[in-house]
Amino acid sequence: MNLSFDTTTLREGYLSGKFTVSDIIREVLARIEAGDSKIWICVDTADRLLAQAKEIEEKDPNSLPLYGIPFAVKDNIDVAKLPTTAACPDYRYFADEDATVVAQLRAAGAIPIGKTNLDQFATGLVGVRSPYGIPGNAFDPQYIPGGSSSGSAVSVALGQVSFSLGTDTAGSGRVPACFNNLVGLKPSRGLLSSTGLVPACKSLDCISIFALNAFDAQAALRVAASYDPSDAYSRPNPLSLESPRRAYRDGMTFGVPSPEQLQFFGDENYLNLYLQSIARLEALGFKKQVIDFSPFLAAARLLYEGPWVAERYWAIQDLIKDAPEALHPVTRAIIEKGIDGTAVDAFDATYKLQAFRQETLSLWESVDFLATPTAGTHYTIEQLEADPIQLNSNLGYYTNFMNLLDLSSVAVPTGFTPKKMPFGITLIAPAFHDEKLLSIAHKLQLASELRMGATEHQRFEPVLPAQWDSAPIAVCGAHMSGLPLNHQLTELGATFQRSTSTSPRYRLYALPGTNPPKPGMVRDESNGAAIELELWNLPQSQWAAFISQIPSPLSIGNIELSDGSFVKGFLCEQWATSQAEEVSAHRSWREYLRARS
Repeated sequence: MNLSFDTTTLREGYLSGKFTVSDIIREVLARIEAGDSKIWICVDTADRLLAQAKEIEEKDPNSLPLYGIPFAVKDNIDVAKLPTTAACPDYRYFADEDATVVAQLRAAGAIPIGKTNLDQFATGLVGVRSPYGIPGNAFDPQYIPGGSSSGSAVSVALGQVSFSLGTDTAGSGRVPACFNNLVGLKPSRGLLSSTGLVPACKSLDCISIFALNAFDAQAALRVAASYDPSDAYSRPNPLSLESPRRAYRDGMTFGVPSPEQLQFFGDENYLNLYLQSIARLEALGFKKQVIDFSPFLAAARLLYEGPWVAERYWAIQDLIKDAPEALHPVTRAIIEKGIDGTAVDAFDATYKLQAFRQETLSLWESVDFLATPTAGTHYTIEQLEADPIQLNSNLGYYTNFMNLLDLSSVAVPTGFTPKKMPFGITLIAPAFHDEKLLSIAHKLQLASELRMGATEHQRFEPVLPAQWDSAPIAVCGAHMSGLPLNHQLTELGATFQRSTSTSPRYRLYALPGTNPPKPGMVRDESNGAAIELELWNLPQSQWAAFISQIPSPLSIGNIELSDGSFVKGFLCEQWATSQAEEVSAHRSWREYLRARS
């Protein structure tokens, strides 16, 4: 089956009946069996996976946002009935229940296929520190796959699953994305629950998402993100604090480090690709501003030179005391340094970090996001093994500061070197700007015209819905296609999505004295009917302009559709219907106009 596993392709196939969830699960298992055995530490049994597929097939594809979507889970995140090893056989235990994030994805129709390889205890950006072997880079196995989420990234790049969960404390959700031509979302700290995650640095850890494109990453994020009281570091998304800078808009300003602060470790190809990526952002209408990157770099040095290494020691202190030989030699050498710090050292580093945070705050008043390389170069396995700690440190140059400074980020592929190895940049913004960054990543990925993944299973042109930075609006009257006010939508760039109807809980009235004639729709739980609607995608940047044209007694509110979902749309204040003619029997404003004429 030569088929891309991007979520749009799978959804279209399920809806059309071209294939079933069971068909896709069999194909997933066939691809894993034929592939590199070092990508996966554990794959669930075919019987259990097919049983999950059958359960999902009994449901309406429209009822589950991730209906039948296969995904991989980094093996430091729990999946019920499967072992968790964190790439250390002596640490192995069987999970009684799913990690919170896995449970949410499963409830949305996604199917966890198994557990993927990683740098042991999520310590490393290289992907070679595992007793289970080195997952081959998706484009050239002589090069490192990137870590620590190596298997998670490669499994998506090779088309074995649609998306995967990784983790990102110092860059583990971004560096492997860069090296394998993927979108890598490092969500805001606490946006995804860490319940069921083996901690690396408990105060900094983030569960991350690898996907073929920004749309797939967003689909997984919207399901997985939620406040979890059982996770002490969980944070609700502060929607009440919504500001223009958190939303996507055209012409935003982005910051780039000054030339002397860029570091490519002698890699001219990565330098050239970075400059091309910045030029492409400018061609898309974004405005460049050179910034002082020094406080970010200073904060980055704290991660492994400061007391946060002690958190890694805390997470596995019993194992490292009782069986130090169980650890990979490089992993052990790094984590054992956490024994030596003092409380004075911890406070000293905390004060320094707070000063760096304060220093960077003013930057966000002048720029909407930063655009840096994801990594400064890409090493071969041979190069890495000759100097494992320093070269790993080099890979964290643009990543280590991220969680310390409480930032959100998305790694996005933007080009290939002459050797046909991937390159990408990282988009950075303050916490809870995740979806804004995904919107930018989407536009940049399309402009880069890159193929997805690394094999024939992945299409060269991403299949992405139109109007990424838009939201649906339901119209029931003069704004419908072919009617007098439809131009107010089309002139703002809105595009028709589909015809549908409300749930049977609404009444429609012809409002007196309106020109052109307009209806008013109100909700009525006991005497309602299903009213015909059109859904239009309206660019988010144009919502204010559209709403400003809506006269009283009309307003925008939440409308329940026939499938039980809710969208924004036109509603009417109840008082305005007392002298109005009811037209609900026609079920459609068009039908009412035809009958009236």
